[in-house]
Amino acid sequence: MLPTASTKGRSGPQPRPNLFFPYLRRIVKWQQMDIEYTFWQMLNLCTSPKVVYQHTKYHKQTKNQWARDDPAFVVICSLLFSVALIAYCAAYDHSAGHAVFVVISSLFVHFFLIGAILATFCWFFTNNYLREEAPHSYVVEQRVEWLYAFDVHCNSFFPMFVLLYVAHGFIPLLLSNVLFMVAVSYYHYINYLGYDVLPFLVRTTVFLYPIGVVLVLSPILCLSGYNPSRYFMNMYFSQRQYIS
Repeated sequence: MLPTASTKGRSGPQPRPNLFFPYLRRIVKWQQMDIEYTFWQMLNLCTSPKVVYQHTKYHKQTKNQWARDDPAFVVICSLLFSVALIAYCAAYDHSAGHAVFVVISSLFVHFFLIGAILATFCWFFTNNYLREEAPHSYVVEQRVEWLYAFDVHCNSFFPMFVLLYVAHGFIPLLLSNVLFMVAVSYYHYINYLGYDVLPFLVRTTVFLYPIGVVLVLSPILCLSGYNPSRYFMNMYFSQRQYIS
């Protein structure tokens, strides 16, 4: 564990090295990124965020800095965000040019620019109004690092991204497929009961076979992004059919 206090003979806290430029240089060096640890952080941010920040304390003890020195989280989060945006553009029949515009504007404006503004505000506010005064003159002055404030923004952004861009689109899709699967299966089940009650018929279980087909097709259609509710609503109520 690295020391957090200086001796009395020192005149003040030692200057900290600039971490920003080494951080930027590592963005293009995949071999130096801990991808497995990054996905572990992303999972725990959605399930147990306190665990992530407990490891942040360990990082401070070993690296003597609160901020990440590994840009893997930012890189992977940006890639996942871009893939989700492209998928939405493809689902809503946008052109390739418009998709590029959406990805660039959302990624660089919503994620980076607004994130940098929020991180700067939190960095300034915490350092100037929330910092506890050192009780002794020999204690090293602690300040919130700007890069750490941006890390906090990235950590906060990822669960919001999962809920708004992944779950928000997938849950209605899943519910629609489940409802249609239950409805169609129930139809065939009652259809089977209607013929099974006739004593002169045999092998009426053949009427249950379509239920098996529905059970197999439903997860495939769900994973492919097919939404039966949207399909039938467009088929029956779309205004395109009235355009000559």
